[in-house]
Order: sequence, then structure tokens, then C-alpha cells
Amino acid sequence: MPKETQIPRERLIDSITAGIKGRLTLVYAPAGFGKTTLLAQWAHTEKRRCAWLSLDEMDNDSIRFWRYFVHSLAEVVPKTTRERILSLSHLLPSLSIYSFLDSLVNELFSQSETVTIIIDDYHSIHEQQIHDSLSYFIDYLPPTAHIILSSRNEPPFPTIKWRAQNERNDIGMLQLQFNQDETELFCRDSVDSRLSDRHIEQLRLRTEGWITGLQLVTLSLRSEIDYERYIQQFSGDQRNVTDFLFHEVFTKLPADICDFLIKTSILQRMDSYMCDAVTKGSKSHQLLDAVKTMNLFLIPLDDKDCWFRYHHLFSQFLQGLFKKKDPEQWLQTNRLASQCFAERGFMDEALHHAYEARDFDLMQVYLERCIPTVLKQGELRTLLHWFQCFPSEFTFTPELSLLYAFILVQTGAWQQAEGRLDTIEHALGSVEQIDRRKQLQSGLLFVRSNLMFLTGDFKKWFAFIEGILDQMLPEDPIYYNFNYNITEPLVRRTPLGLKGSLSQDTESIGRMFSGVLQSHGWQDSLINLYVIQSLCEGFYEWNRLEESRELLLQIERVVVTKPIDGLWIPAAITGALLDLTEERTELAHDRVDQAISALDHGSEPHWLSYLIAFKTRLLLRENRLSAAKKQFSRLGVSPADKPTFNQEYVYVTLARLLGKQHKESEALRLLELLKPQSLREQLWSSLVEISNLQALFEYQRGQRSRAFAFLHEALVIGETNGYIRSFVDEGAKMKELLSVYFRALVKNNGEVMPFDRAEEYVRMLIESFPRSNKSEASLPSEIIEPLSDSERSILRYLQQGAANKQIARELGLSEGTIRVYLSRLYDKLGVTSRTQAVFTAQNLKLLD
Repeated sequence: MPKETQIPRERLIDSITAGIKGRLTLVYAPAGFGKTTLLAQWAHTEKRRCAWLSLDEMDNDSIRFWRYFVHSLAEVVPKTTRERILSLSHLLPSLSIYSFLDSLVNELFSQSETVTIIIDDYHSIHEQQIHDSLSYFIDYLPPTAHIILSSRNEPPFPTIKWRAQNERNDIGMLQLQFNQDETELFCRDSVDSRLSDRHIEQLRLRTEGWITGLQLVTLSLRSEIDYERYIQQFSGDQRNVTDFLFHEVFTKLPADICDFLIKTSILQRMDSYMCDAVTKGSKSHQLLDAVKTMNLFLIPLDDKDCWFRYHHLFSQFLQGLFKKKDPEQWLQTNRLASQCFAERGFMDEALHHAYEARDFDLMQVYLERCIPTVLKQGELRTLLHWFQCFPSEFTFTPELSLLYAFILVQTGAWQQAEGRLDTIEHALGSVEQIDRRKQLQSGLLFVRSNLMFLTGDFKKWFAFIEGILDQMLPEDPIYYNFNYNITEPLVRRTPLGLKGSLSQDTESIGRMFSGVLQSHGWQDSLINLYVIQSLCEGFYEWNRLEESRELLLQIERVVVTKPIDGLWIPAAITGALLDLTEERTELAHDRVDQAISALDHGSEPHWLSYLIAFKTRLLLRENRLSAAKKQFSRLGVSPADKPTFNQEYVYVTLARLLGKQHKESEALRLLELLKPQSLREQLWSSLVEISNLQALFEYQRGQRSRAFAFLHEALVIGETNGYIRSFVDEGAKMKELLSVYFRALVKNNGEVMPFDRAEEYVRMLIESFPRSNKSEASLPSEIIEPLSDSERSILRYLQQGAANKQIARELGLSEGTIRVYLSRLYDKLGVTSRTQAVFTAQNLKLLD
């Protein structure tokens, strides 16, 4: 490590420690002011639990950034938390960044011990989504967590609010500069006692406390006799001083060390094996030791002294010298580095050095090699970066160009993707090999289909498929076995399932798309199976149960040989729901129990959570409250938790359980916290479920107007998408509430807010409830809401023939209040007069 690590900096260490009580500490200054060294010294001195994340240019991908962030954090948290947050990171990118951050913050809130997260070299980040998401994360940090951000400049997101709240601590260039005492300690330790106090003061003034500048001066002074003359030589801005001092140090080194430094300077990280590769030598281990002994700005990257890098300023100086001295050798050395990194599987570095070598053919080969892995990790911005590094005149292979188009589709650059797809189609005629041409057509169908689903441009898709309907095309493994669901209990909750959006167009396109795939022999491809499962769930929601069963059979025939959790678990849940519509409850339980038993031990834990939650829902539908509570207890969640979107299905199940126990306030609290998250994700099926439960729980505790407001929200979304089962599956209480709502809608007295086709839609929903529902047997369809005690008392007085005035006197109420009660009573009984009310009450045995 550089010598300045030996200089104690208590004043700065104390400043960092004092700032830990807030959210954020900023350590910012130009290169060479000892930021990283200070933070390492602080972490070592204070013995804190510190996660350390070092960044570079390749981390400008939000998925990669947060995945690395979690892996750094996992090193310093307890084992149980480590397992949960690592599991959480595996859900990226299927989980949105903000839902992921909500869950991560929630995990940190459960920690009693403090943790500090150091993010070094943040100036390397220029991706706006990372800035926005980090700002969001800091906003919601628990008191036990603190962020230290090290950068060459202030972060490009607002931090003034944290300063105003005394939650931000700053350590800038002026504080980082060596003061007189630190300069004296450093100089006397680095040179010898011949430096006078005046010399040291001159050095501090000329370098302005710049630590790297002082280190360069002291390295040069070791071979100088006339200190006075040398110190007077350098002046000017930092860049001029840097070049001068580096040149002074470098020209005095042995030739073999100079050659080694020059050639290895291209490496952003190095070990002896990489150094041997780029120098074409075999003594790199000894040379690295020599460089370290000479204190030539070599920084270790691990605790085992295997991997190193040069100080950024030093490597920039050496690289500039290398390019100027021998540009051809520069290209050749980068090519060697690229090949060596590729052999070791370090594809980011391989691509970087291929780019520096201007060897775009080699870069294309490596990009094709790493795309499947990076696609699986969801790091689309990284892939986009590499594609954009190629010069505009470079001609990709059609295969790579197609992959580029797919990345453009997935990152929202739809117009660019369309142009690239058109170019590939026009070039197909020049592809002589028939197998290759068909493979490209297969890929084109996939990418165009994705573009069609996202843009709704069906015409272009129809035009394309008309030309290939009669052709047998191969199934491309890169595209057609892409796993579209790694997070959700139902496919309709995923982007492929349009997050619950249903329409005749989506049905038509889904059927046609699946038909095209099956006509080419791709009926067992993952994308086709996911489309079928999505249609199956859609038909169930539309109450088209026979069609849903037919599609489910197609899925069940295949999932035996393709046990993809994201496919067969939604199929098991849908199958159980279909069993319940035929009152085959035992079969539904058997189906779920078998799924729980069949779940692979290597599966992510959320899949088991979903099945347990669904099992709990089954038990609640049977009113087996005790068994439901016992089943749900396996999940270890509490009403006091702060629910997060990645566990929404589980927490909505908990709300159902609480509602069944008449703990409406606790249930409503959970739903109120979950609802904005579902709205942010635009998950329509979830919004309907949450609004329905809010309506039922408010109705259950007598808050009719609030119940109507929540039901209205669900009905508006439901009518737009044709939802039926989301309402019918809630059972008798929902039918009762819908009936009350319908009567208020028909009366048009302002109690409910009308919307397009409201009466028609609500009437259809009421009629969709099964007439043989056992839970409704004791409540004839004419009764739409239970009578209160006061209403029953009034009904008895009506039976006795009492007038309003008499009833008011007996009950101690005004006549106006009695008229209000009568109006509600008539509404509930579906009558318009006293006589009808008494007659209906006698028939229904309400007065027994």
C-alpha cells in the first residue's frame, strides 16, 4: 500500500465516525487525495461492520450495480439475512428496482446491529437510473445503516434535504489535504531527516496538501542532492505537476521495471498470470514484488495479495506514455490481454481490451459468447453498452444484429429495433445456407413478437408471419427457452401476462401467436407454454372454465418433463382454482400438497411461500380458520411487518386471514401499504384483489360508504378487463356487497359513483355467482344486507301496527330519524311499504 497509509488521520476518522449517526457521508476530492486510503484506515481503526463496493465504468447497469451491492452487503450481515438478501438479488430483473429496494430496506430494518456501506469511486457512474435508485434507497435507510460515498465530485442527485436535516456529513478536498503535521510525518518517513522544516513547508504549499503529489516528490527526492533547487523547479496546475513528477520518477527506474510498468498499465486489474500474458514473460511475480517494495502506486485488491491495480493517476500517465511511444505495441498488448481474460472467463475485461485493441472482429466473437449469460442475468444496459462501442460502419453478423435488435426492444428503443429488424429481413435473401436462414427467421419471429406485444403494432407482425406460416423453422435455444417468470405465483402477474390486462385483442393475438409457434413444431418451447398458461389464467378470470381446463391440460402434459417453477406452480394453482369451481375441494388440496412435495430443494424459497399461502387461502374458503392459521404460521410473517411487493401474495393472504378473525384494522393496514406498490408496478389483477378486500373488510365493520368507494375502484378496473372470478371467488359476502352496491347504483342517489356500463357489469357479476353456494343457503337472494338491532326493533313495532310517532317515542328518537331507518330497512328487504316489509320479514323468519 502507499506510504500515506502509515500517517494517522485522527481528525478525519473522528469526523467520519461522528457522521455515522446520519444517512450519508460524502468523501469527495480530485484523484490522489487519499479518499480510498482514508476509508480503509477508518474501517480498520473503528472495527466497524463495513460492506465495501468498488465501482468502475462497467457498473453502469442498474441490475449489475444493485446485484454487486447486495453481494457486498451479504459479507457483513448475519447468515439468515445474507440468505434472504442474496435470494432477493436473484429476482432481479424480474422484480422492478424500486420493489427490490423496498424489500432490501425492509431487511435492513430488521437488523439491530449497525452496518456501514462504503461505495468507492462513485464518479464512475453516469447511469441516471442508478443515481435515482440510490437516492431513493438513502431516503428510506433505517437508523442502523449508513452510506459513505467516495467520489471525485459531488453526487449528481439532490442531497440538500439530508444536509438540512443534519443527516449528511461532508469531507471535501480542503479537509483531505495534508496539514503541516501530517506533511512533516510523511516527508520525514519517506525521505530522511535532511529535509528542513522550511523545505517541508514549501512542499506542502507547492502541492497544496495533495497526497499523491507529495508521494511523487518524495520518491524523486531520494536520488536528489540539492533539495532546494529541486523543490523550486515544479509549479503550475495539478496536471502539469503530475506529468512532471511522474516523468521524474519513471525515468530513474531500471529498464526492466519500466518495460513491465508500461505493458501492464493497460490492465484495470492484474495478477502475475495476466502480467505474464501481456509482457510475454515469466517473472511477473518477482516484478510485482519489486514494484510493491518500491512503493510505485500498486494497490492490492484482495487480502491475499493476488490481484492488484495501479493508482489511477499513475496508470493514466503510463498509458499515455505507452500510446505515444509505441501505438502498434499498445494495440497488440491489449489484444493479448483480451485473449487471456477471455480464456479465464472474464468477459467484461476481454471485451474492454478487444475494444482498446480496435479488434472489432474479436470483440464480436466474445460478445456472441457472453450474451446468453448476461441476458439471463438481466444486465441489458451492459449489453447495450458493448453494442454501442462498435463503430457505425461495422457490419455485424445477422445473428448478432438480431441479438442487438432484441436488446433494443427490451430497453425501449423500439424505433431503432424496427429499423434493424427490417435490415435483417432484407438481408435474408443473401444468406445461402438454408439452415442458417431458417434459424434467423426463427429468431426474427421471436423478436418481432416481443416488439408486437410491447408496441401493439399487430399489422407489422401479421405481415411478417404470412411469409413464414408454411415453413418449418428450428427452435432457437437463445430465445425460445427464455424463462419469463422467476418471481410470480401466476403468469398473469408478469409482463408477459400483461400484468392482468385482458381484452379480446390480447386473446386473439395470444391464440394466433401460440398457433404460429405450434405450426412450426415449437409447442413445447417455454415461450409457447407461458403464453398458453397466461391464456389459461385469463380464461379462468373471464369464467370461461372449459377453455381454461383445455389449456391447462396442454401445460400439464409438458411440465412433467419441463419442471420450470415459474410455469408449473402457476399451473398447479390454476388447476386447484378450477377444482374449486366444481366443488372438488379435496382434489384442490391434493393438487397443492403434491406441488409442495414435488418442489425441488434447490428452488428459491418464494415458490414454497406461494404454495403455502395458496393452501392457506383454500382453508379460509372452507372456513377452517384454525387449520389456516397453523398453515400460515410456517411463513414467519407478522401483521406488524412492513409488507413489500416481492412478498405481496403472502401479505395479501395474511390480510385475508386477519379479516377472517375480524381483525379488520390490521388487515386494512397491510393492504393500504401494499396498494401503492401494486399501483407503481401497474399490476391490475393485484389492484382489483386489494380493492375488493378493502371493500369487504370495511363493509364487515359497518363502513358502507368506504366499502362502496373501494368496490368502485375494483369495478372500474374489472369492467375494463372483463374480470369475473376476482369477484365471484370472494364468495357470498361479495355477492351481498355487490347487491347493496347495485341497488344504490339503480337509485342514483349519489351514494355511489356511476361509470360506463356499470349497471350491466354489476348485474352480470351478481348473476355469475353459483346459485348452489352452500354458504348462501341461510340467506335468500332478496336479503342483501343483515338487519341491525335497531332495524329489527322497528320491524317489530311495524308488525304491531305502530305509527312513526309512537315508534319514535318508544325508541327515544325523532320522527325524521325513524323515516331514515325505514328507508334503509325497505332497501335491505327490497320492498316499498310497511305491509310488504312485515310480510317479507315473516317469510324470512326475521322476527322469530
